[in-house]
Amino acid sequence: MTSKKIKIELTSGLQARPAAMLVQVASRYESSIYLECEAKRVNAKSIMGMMTLELSEGESVNVTADGKDEERALEGIEKYLSNN
Repeated sequence: MTSKKIKIELTSGLQARPAAMLVQVASRYESSIYLECEAKRVNAKSIMGMMTLELSEGESVNVTADGKDEERALEGIEKYLSNN
C-alpha cells in the first residue's frame, strides 16, 4: 500500500464533471484507490463517494492505493489532480 498527500489544482475543484473524470482515471487501474479528507474516506472509483467530498481548488487530499499497479495509480491520480 502506498499513500501520498496531493494538492488539488483543478480550477473547479472536484465538482460533478471533474469528479466523474477522476473516477474514470481511477478505474483504469486494478488497485484499490481511496481519497481521504478530514474524517471522510471514499473509493476513488465511486462517483457517489467522490461527490460527497466536495473538494475545492487548493485543498489537499490523501490518496491511498493498494494493489499490483499502486505506484502507477498514484502517479495517474496526482497527474490529474495537479492539472497536468
